[in-house]
Amino acid sequence: MAEEEETAALTEKVIRTQRVFINLLDSYSSGNIGKFLSNCVVGASLEEITEEEEEEDENKSAMLEASSTKVKEGTFQIVGTLSKPDSPRPDFAVETYSAISREDLLMRLLECDVIIYNITESSQQMEEAIWAVSALSEEVSHFEKRKLFILLSTVMTWARSKALDPEDSEVPFTEEDYRRRKSHPNFLDHINAEKMVLKFGKKARKFAAYVVAAGLQYGAEGGMLHTFFKMAWLGEIPALPVFGDGTNVIPTIHVLDLAGVIQNVIDHVPKPHYLVAVDESVHTLEDIVKCISKNTGPGKIQKIPRENAYLTKDLTQDCLDHLLVNLRMEALFVKENFNIRWAAQTGFVENINTILKEYKQSRGLMPIKICILGPPAVGKSSIAKELAKYYKLHHIQLKDVISEAIAKLEAIVAPNDVGEGEEEVEEEEEEENVEDAQELLDGIKESMEQNAEFVCALDASDEFLKERVINLPESIVAGTHYSQDRFLRALSNYRDINIDDETVFNYFDELEIHPIHIDVGKLEDAQNRLAIKQLIKEIGEPRNYGLTDEEKAEEERKAAEERLAREAAEEAEREHQEAVEMAEKIARWEEWNKRLEEVKREERELLEAQSIPLRNYLMTYVMPTLIQGLNECCNVRPEDPVDFLVGMQWHNLGLLQPPPPGFK
Repeated sequence: MAEEEETAALTEKVIRTQRVFINLLDSYSSGNIGKFLSNCVVGASLEEITEEEEEEDENKSAMLEASSTKVKEGTFQIVGTLSKPDSPRPDFAVETYSAISREDLLMRLLECDVIIYNITESSQQMEEAIWAVSALSEEVSHFEKRKLFILLSTVMTWARSKALDPEDSEVPFTEEDYRRRKSHPNFLDHINAEKMVLKFGKKARKFAAYVVAAGLQYGAEGGMLHTFFKMAWLGEIPALPVFGDGTNVIPTIHVLDLAGVIQNVIDHVPKPHYLVAVDESVHTLEDIVKCISKNTGPGKIQKIPRENAYLTKDLTQDCLDHLLVNLRMEALFVKENFNIRWAAQTGFVENINTILKEYKQSRGLMPIKICILGPPAVGKSSIAKELAKYYKLHHIQLKDVISEAIAKLEAIVAPNDVGEGEEEVEEEEEEENVEDAQELLDGIKESMEQNAEFVCALDASDEFLKERVINLPESIVAGTHYSQDRFLRALSNYRDINIDDETVFNYFDELEIHPIHIDVGKLEDAQNRLAIKQLIKEIGEPRNYGLTDEEKAEEERKAAEERLAREAAEEAEREHQEAVEMAEKIARWEEWNKRLEEVKREERELLEAQSIPLRNYLMTYVMPTLIQGLNECCNVRPEDPVDFLVGMQWHNLGLLQPPPPGFK
C-alpha cells in the first residue's frame, strides 16, 4: 500500500512539472519572465490568493533575486534560445540553445509543454515565431498531450484603432475588441504574426495558441524606461525631457505582472485566445517622466517637440513608438478571471518606490560617498575631482552645502506662523511641499546614519607640504590660502586639531568606518596619480552604469592606439636588437679575419726568419756547385744527369767515394 502511494506521489510530481520554452532568454523581457516562471509551482494560480499570501508577496523584488541552478520540485522547467552564442546561460534555465538549426529547434520545441515566443524585443523573431507555430501544428497528430503556444506581442498593434465611442475618447479597449484593432505602421508584422497564431490555434484540440498583447514593460532593470532612469540618476541634465505635450496615455505593465499573466494562461488555459496585459493605471507620458524626475532626478521636466525625441541616441524607434502612443486599454478578462500576485496593479506612479528599489538592485547601482581628509596642500581637491570623475559622483567642495540644505528643509517642515498681511498658500500645495521636504530630510538623515562612506586620510610631512606649496606657480597661489602666512597658519591649526583624541578620524573609527591612510609624501608623485590608483583599488569598481557608448569607443580607441604603439615599439626594439646583433656579428667576423691575417703574417715572418740560415748555406755551398754541375752536365751530356750532378757534389765536398745508390 505504501509503495502504491509513493508511486502515485511520484506520478503526480511528473504531471505537475511542465517544460516551458522561451526565446531569447538573455533579453530583458524573456529573461524576467523565465526567471519568474522558474519559481512558480505549476497550477499555483488556480488557487485563490489568501491575504497572508498577498502580504508575503508585497515585495516582488525578492522574485528577481530568487534563482537557482537546481530545478525546484513542481516548478516550471525553463529552456530556450539565446540571442548571442557567447551569452552565459541564465541560472534559472535548464537548457539553452544558440545557433541551432530549424530541424533541431523543432525537436526541442516538441519536447516542451508550453512554447512562448516573445516578439516585443526583436522584430527578427516574428518570422521564427510564425514558422514555429506552423511546424508544431503539423505535428499535432504526434502529440501525447496538449501543448500551448503563447505569442507575446504588444499593444502597439492597437495604436491606430478607432475610438469605441466617438463622443467619449476615454472609453478603453478590452480583449473583446481585438477584431477592431488597427496597428501602428511600424508594427504591421506584429499584427500579422498575431493573426497567424490565432489561425493555427483553432485547427486542433491538442494545440492551443494564445496571443498576449502587453503594454509598455517596466520594472526590474528598467525596460523601456531605463533611459529616463539613467538620465535622472546621472544628473547631467537640469530636467528630464517630455516629448510633445506629454498628455498621451501609455498602457503599461510591470514585467513581473506580465509574467503572472502568462503563468495564469498556462494554468487556466482560458477560452479567449486573445488577451490584453496592462495594469489599471491611466498614466500619461508626463506623469511617468515627472515621477522619475521627482524620485531620483533633478525634480524637473522639460517639454520638447516630438520630433526632437528622435535625437535622443539611447531611445530606439520601437521604444519611441511606445512612448508616443495614445491608447486607453483595460485588461478586463485578466482582472476578472486570473489570480495574479500583482507587483504594480495600480501602475508605475503609485509603485515608484518599489520599482526604484528593484531598478537599483538589478542594475547594481550602489551610491558611493567618499570623504577625503588631510592637511592643506596634500592634494585633496585634485584627488577628489579625479575620483568624482571616475565614479561619476558629484564633487562637493564646501561642507556647508549639506548643512544649508538640511536647514532649509527643516524650515519647511517646521510649522510656520503666518503673520497678518502675509499671503496664504493653497493648503494642498503646502502639504505636498512639506511632505516632499520631510521625505527628503528623512532620506538624508538615514543616509548619514548608514555606514556607507569611504574615508580617505591623506597625509605628508610638513617639509613635503611646504616644498609643494613653494613650487606652485604664482598664478595658482594668488588669491588662495596657499600664500605663505595663510598656509603655515592653516597647517599649524590642522596639526594642533588632530593631536587630540577627539578627531574626525576617531569619529569614523567609532562608526566602524576605518579611513584609508595614504602618505602622499612617500609616493613622490606630484600629480597624485599613484594615490588615486591606490584609492580606486581600495574603493573598488564604480557602482554605476559604467562607461557610455562614447566613453567605450574612446577607451577602445585609446586601447587600440596603445596596442599599436606597443606593437610599434616592440617591432622597433626587435629591429634594433637585430641590428645590434648583426653589427656585433659583423664586428666579430671582422675581428676574426683580422686575427687570422695576423696569424698568417706571423707565420710568414717566422718561416722567413727560419729560412735565412738555410738560404745562406744553399747560396754559399750548394748553388755554385749546382751551377757548375749544370754547366758541365750541359757540356758532357751524361746518360744520368742526376747521378752526374751528385757525383760532382760529393767530389766538391772532398769525398773520395761516391755516395751510395739512392742517396739524395
